[in-house]
Amino acid sequence: MQVSGLCESLLQRCDLESRINNTTHHTDQNGIDRLIVRRGLPFTITLHLRSGSQFEAGVSTFRLIVEIGPLPKEQSGTKSTFSLTDSALKTAWSVSTNSPPGNVVSLSVSSPPDVPIGLYSLTLDQGQKVKLGEFVLLFNPWCAKDAVYMEEERDRQEYVLSQAGLIYKGTTKRIKASPWTFGQFEPGMLDICLKLLDENPKYSSDADADCSGRRNPVYVTRVISAMINSNDDKGVLVGNWSGDYDDGVRPSHWTDSVAILHQWADNCCQRVRYGQCWVFAAVACTVSRALGIPCRVVTNFGSAHDTNSNLLIEFLYDEDGNDISDDSVWNFHVWVDNWMARPDLDAGYDGWQASDPTPQEKSEGVFCCGPVPLKAIKEGELNLKYDAPFVFAEVNADVVEYVKLTNGRMVKMGGSSIDVGHFISTKAVGSDERHDITHLYKHPEGSLQEREVFERAKHHHELQQKGEEPGLKVKIKVSPDMDIGADFDVFAVVTNNTEADKTCRVMFYARIVSYDGKPGANCGFIEDLTMEVPTGKEKRLPLRLEYVDYGDTITSDRLIQLVLIVIESSPREFHKAKRTIVLENPDIAIKLLGEPRVNQKLSAQISLQNPLPEPLQNCFFSVIGASLTDGKLLIQNVGTVGPKQEAKYTVEFTPTSTGSRTLTVDFDSDKLSNIKGYLNIEIKE
Repeated sequence: MQVSGLCESLLQRCDLESRINNTTHHTDQNGIDRLIVRRGLPFTITLHLRSGSQFEAGVSTFRLIVEIGPLPKEQSGTKSTFSLTDSALKTAWSVSTNSPPGNVVSLSVSSPPDVPIGLYSLTLDQGQKVKLGEFVLLFNPWCAKDAVYMEEERDRQEYVLSQAGLIYKGTTKRIKASPWTFGQFEPGMLDICLKLLDENPKYSSDADADCSGRRNPVYVTRVISAMINSNDDKGVLVGNWSGDYDDGVRPSHWTDSVAILHQWADNCCQRVRYGQCWVFAAVACTVSRALGIPCRVVTNFGSAHDTNSNLLIEFLYDEDGNDISDDSVWNFHVWVDNWMARPDLDAGYDGWQASDPTPQEKSEGVFCCGPVPLKAIKEGELNLKYDAPFVFAEVNADVVEYVKLTNGRMVKMGGSSIDVGHFISTKAVGSDERHDITHLYKHPEGSLQEREVFERAKHHHELQQKGEEPGLKVKIKVSPDMDIGADFDVFAVVTNNTEADKTCRVMFYARIVSYDGKPGANCGFIEDLTMEVPTGKEKRLPLRLEYVDYGDTITSDRLIQLVLIVIESSPREFHKAKRTIVLENPDIAIKLLGEPRVNQKLSAQISLQNPLPEPLQNCFFSVIGASLTDGKLLIQNVGTVGPKQEAKYTVEFTPTSTGSRTLTVDFDSDKLSNIKGYLNIEIKE
């Protein structure tokens, strides 16, 4: 029987073809039990009519309705109603079919490449409306018309589909890679990321306008930046740099985003304690990739925090060498780059955009930062959206140092235009190598171009000081082997390049410091030593750092700051050198026991030698890996480990999919923590 309609009584069922569509749309890692597609690319659904009913193109008529949000509207683009057409449209929702007459109708549904992303309902309308189901629509880096399009497949594999990565920490002298599991395709992650968008204050004030704004990756990236921290909304993480984490989780303990996002979602969006910059950035990367925005985690070594927006880091010290300034330079700071077009700006600013979810300064009244084009930062175009001056200062601020004398007079002690913004790092595409991207953020340090850019920024507030340049050169040298638990020497080096002998007062001290530059307890000190330095000569002064002095107070960052102050007696000139060292952790050894095959149990032997001259108490190994540990963090208490003894753990897990996977291991104890290791595993059929 031929019918001219598809009323509910004639429709037996609708198949959203999740398996085929999800594979075609590169979303099958989310699973195939529901429809998840990317905008700008057609997807197929199949209508099964009841026995005796028949569909015939050109005769049967119907409309489809897609809606997103609680109050969808045609004018805002959150609702669209469209009828059967001969072929797909590029600028509007459309549906077409090539099915012959019969009771099975295959429909090709196409979305424009600039519609809002999120959870949609799909309805069949022929006077009587029948809900066919729901689907999730994501950004599409594979679609040339989408604002997040990336040309190279290897880039899409790295910045959208990869669930594991490396985050760089330490100092410019010792850059260390730490593994992180982003896990954007682990069970529940996509729903949590969509929930994060719905919990932002803009959704609460105007849900339809917020859902409409989700067509724009610039808008979505700003929402993510604001919602990863919890300073002024129901965001995910609480920042804590105090060193006291008794009522939460120490930031260095986290190794994956999955546990953090699950804890937030499972506890009614109660903020998770605690995070620091690399945790904020890693979770932002997970959410961005889950929604289809290409993203990478970036570390800037020697990262300035300019509190008064004058592009200068002004360090002020009293005569005893105490830091009394407001500005700071962090040993490292971590944020993210997102890839997108910028049609809101002049031509030439598409591509990587910096965004920083760590709560530092407010942007348009909210604790968020970016996105701002890397090209704008490099060329000093600080009038471009968003937050260009703050990011520019992070990588290119000048440093000026002063001593405030007891009589109130300010004496310039030094300064530098090359101390900020070094070894800006991210994981390389397709490998575990460090990729230096400093050249994308700034011209070569000290070059004429770099100086011209700084001047062109129009924010340079140079403090003029009279007086001759210092006649002495001071610096700090260190020993080659500085392992946690060891005793070692560091050296103050004073070179007299003047024509006269010099008598100097020397203060050389070491203190524990956290990665954000906050000082801790002293662990070595040479005070008020008089040094005679003949003209043309160099003098070295050793300072012995012993585990007995630093062991009880060093943080999980394992950073010690060395400060050298040299005061010439005549004329009275101040010189200062500062260096931060990172003590080496022991390595975690990971050895596979058996051949890695999908759906077959696999064991790995994990070990670590205690380098300390004292026992480690409450030793734990934590293990996780996307598609390896079933989304769970495996924890093993190995008790007490004596000096130079090994902590051992044999972990069992079952890989659930083929391909390259990463097993991430964390070791934690009372005196030694924040130790990471990882092993890349190729899973075969």
